[in-house]
Amino acid sequence: MIVGYGPYVDSIADLITDQQVITSGMMKESERCRAALDAARSGKRVALISSGDAGMYGMAGLAMEMAAADGDHIAMEVIPGVTAANSAAALLGAPLMLDSATISLSDLLVPWEMIVTRLEAVAAADLVVSLYNPRSKKRVMQLEEATRIFRAQRPGTTPVGIATAVGSADQQVVLTDLDHLLEQEVGMRSVVIIGNSTTCVMDGRMVTPRGYYEKKDREQE
Repeated sequence: MIVGYGPYVDSIADLITDQQVITSGMMKESERCRAALDAARSGKRVALISSGDAGMYGMAGLAMEMAAADGDHIAMEVIPGVTAANSAAALLGAPLMLDSATISLSDLLVPWEMIVTRLEAVAAADLVVSLYNPRSKKRVMQLEEATRIFRAQRPGTTPVGIATAVGSADQQVVLTDLDHLLEQEVGMRSVVIIGNSTTCVMDGRMVTPRGYYEKKDREQE
């Protein structure tokens, strides 16, 4: 059996043969997990589909929480995937070569005040950050506030990469900076990567140096 959000299941249509398929829309995560757990409990082998990596803003954690709450001991295997941040980074260059953080700007499940605290801590720590769910039709303020927080700690020339709808026919990749971030087209299918104090643009690529090159130079002096 295959269970998942409709568009995610559509993306693996070429892998589906005669399996039973259950799909649902947005905000139905618990219902999908319940259907998957009920089927697994009845003895079926179930694939619960997420985009990217199931353990990164995906369904793995929810399925485990619900199974534990039910007192079930259902065998589960999490298949690692390529996260949206990693996919975006590969298209932009190599912006995640040093320590980085990942923060979702969606306040549907996490209070905005807590998200702000995390943004401020990451900005002050000079970490590269990958922002998930940066903007939607109803949520515009969050990206504006995040930009303000990072702009207070980093120069406006700090490189920023935006990758939207990665891997699809609508894929778009934009390289900009903090001063011009809010002028760009950013939506729910976008990942925004903000560089740190060492991130730079090299031949059109966003790169955060790991330090190997500088170390080699010092050793030769």
